[in-house]
Amino acid sequence: MFADFVIVGGGISGVSCTETLAFLQPEKIIILLSDSALIKTVTNLYAITKTISQFDVKEQPSDILTQKYQNVTVIHDELTEVDDIHKRVTTKGGKTIHFSYLCLCIGAEPKLISEYSKFPEYIVGIRDTDSVQAFITKLNKCKKVVIVGNGGIASEIVYKIKNAEIDWVIKDKHISATFVDPGAAEFFQDSLHNNISEQGIVSKRMRYKEDEFNKCGAALGPDWYKNLIISGANCEVNKKVTIHYESEITMVSKTSDLHYLRVNLSNGKVISCDLIVSATGVTPRKNFGTISALDISEDGGIKVDEYMRTNLNNIYAAGDFCTSSWPWAKHWFPMKLWTQARQMGCYAAKCMSSHMNNEEILQDFCFEIFAHSTKLFGYKVILLGLYNGQKLDGKYEILLRTTPKQEYIKFIIEDNKLQGAVLIGDTDLEEMCENLILNQISLEPYGDDILNPDIDIEDYFD
Repeated sequence: MFADFVIVGGGISGVSCTETLAFLQPEKIIILLSDSALIKTVTNLYAITKTISQFDVKEQPSDILTQKYQNVTVIHDELTEVDDIHKRVTTKGGKTIHFSYLCLCIGAEPKLISEYSKFPEYIVGIRDTDSVQAFITKLNKCKKVVIVGNGGIASEIVYKIKNAEIDWVIKDKHISATFVDPGAAEFFQDSLHNNISEQGIVSKRMRYKEDEFNKCGAALGPDWYKNLIISGANCEVNKKVTIHYESEITMVSKTSDLHYLRVNLSNGKVISCDLIVSATGVTPRKNFGTISALDISEDGGIKVDEYMRTNLNNIYAAGDFCTSSWPWAKHWFPMKLWTQARQMGCYAAKCMSSHMNNEEILQDFCFEIFAHSTKLFGYKVILLGLYNGQKLDGKYEILLRTTPKQEYIKFIIEDNKLQGAVLIGDTDLEEMCENLILNQISLEPYGDDILNPDIDIEDYFD
């Protein structure tokens, strides 16, 4: 087989790359190689500002792409080897595909706690739709659950679970430390124990299921839990959350009492549970061979330059699988997020298309400022720029405004200029903050009034 462009991976970055290429190069042959029969497509894309986008992720059969784009072919198979010398890839099913340009969007796999190998039936990792379904099935029989991890997925699981006792084990001093500071964590505390009513929640999306259980599906989208009922078997306790700060699991063993596992923590406490959920981040997948060596970074990702190119000729990478090795703009840094996976996939497609046509390309504007929109504990969360003072070595001021159960606003100020912002709730300050960070306007004349709730600060910058 031959294709002008071969994209490997049916996740957000791979599908975004494929769709962008199909638009830019409608006459060229494009093959998407996915080891899952289902692919992740971005829908309901809504631009909040120039750099902040909100979108849903739909899981759909792969033929949705072939119906939409005549020059796209989707192959359900697994990559086994990349031959950069002869420009071809081989698959587990015995196929050989020659390419002009290749983009690897293979994604990442969950970093499970070390005890998983001893008790795989009682420890689950959350990464893709299949693992979520396995988790929900096991949780239905459980009364006590241990959640390990402090990122977005761990926070969402703790928030969503009902009818269970939850022990949340985190290595940090406050919850959701991947995204927010201790002040925002305190703001979220009221939502942590709230009962979530499932009444009135109707799933309008079609759901598809694969014939085989697929452990290496693409990453979950931003709304993965929205229409799911995640419930334990303890009807006597609607929800009880105990947080173990600055702790890690040191040992897991079987017990003879009502619960299946005994969990020892580094703080000396011993807890028992029916199930352990490991949500401790991801590591780039590398389940294929290469003829020439790919340049790999310290975090295990494939290094790419400012045009998403690897060190091998005409081979690109995007999404969680790659590591950005170019000099970053002051207000941008990489995180393994859905938003960046989509941005990188689209940008890699533009780069491959431009290089094929010998056209000059400028780096996409999305790499000028970090921007992420998500939901935590039921609140809208916008993160902009150096929102936690990253890269500033502690030399900054914080302006803060909070209204319990309504909003939490934090500005990071250096040299009287806004460098980052955390906006929780419906603040309507996204566009103003984005412009202030990008334009680096001096805020010295406004002082603390910039967050005075009695002043419409946006009027200053009309």
